[in-house]
Amino acid sequence: MTDISYEPARPSETIAGFIASIAIFAALIGIAWHPLRLIPFAMLLSLIAAAMGGRHQRLSFAAAMISAASFFLGMTIAVVAGTPLW
Repeated sequence: MTDISYEPARPSETIAGFIASIAIFAALIGIAWHPLRLIPFAMLLSLIAAAMGGRHQRLSFAAAMISAASFFLGMTIAVVAGTPLW
């Protein structure tokens, strides 16, 4: 029989998860609203969450990929639609 031990999450891991989720939210909002205001901020947040590490590595990786894709998509939409980038 295997002994399954549960290790509680450290506070830095919890904060990294919250930062990664905020980065995803900011990146997705940045697609619809001025991409150069929000998406670089979301990229920075996702990189900070990835540097903090912990259990939420996949979430911070997803935040980095979503923010990169949002930057491309948001800039494309802004240029094609002729809306202001700032």
